[in-house]
Amino acid sequence: MRQERIVSMTLPSDTYQRIYAVVAQVPRGKVATYGQIARMADMPRHARLVGYALHALATVNRLPWHRVVNAQGMISERGDGGAAAQKQRRRLEREGVRFNARGVIPLKQYLWQPD
Repeated sequence: MRQERIVSMTLPSDTYQRIYAVVAQVPRGKVATYGQIARMADMPRHARLVGYALHALATVNRLPWHRVVNAQGMISERGDGGAAAQKQRRRLEREGVRFNARGVIPLKQYLWQPD
């Protein structure tokens, strides 16, 4: 008799789901900060948790993770030598988001201001 292996899929926690629900609302051509997403997900002072949640995303997804930047309007560096940061920048630029000469997004112009 052959035994079948059951493969379980781990679903994101409720906390991550709340974060993803807010990130999904960020419109094209706008950005939100990690702290802003945390506040809107009812988790003030947990900006780092937003980063962890976005890092945990599957490689293929429709969530606009690239629209989340740090409080200075910069793309946060990752440990991959800058490849992900370049991908994020290209995606933002395709949506019309512009960077200044120092690589900073002018938040006064591009920060998402939900109603």
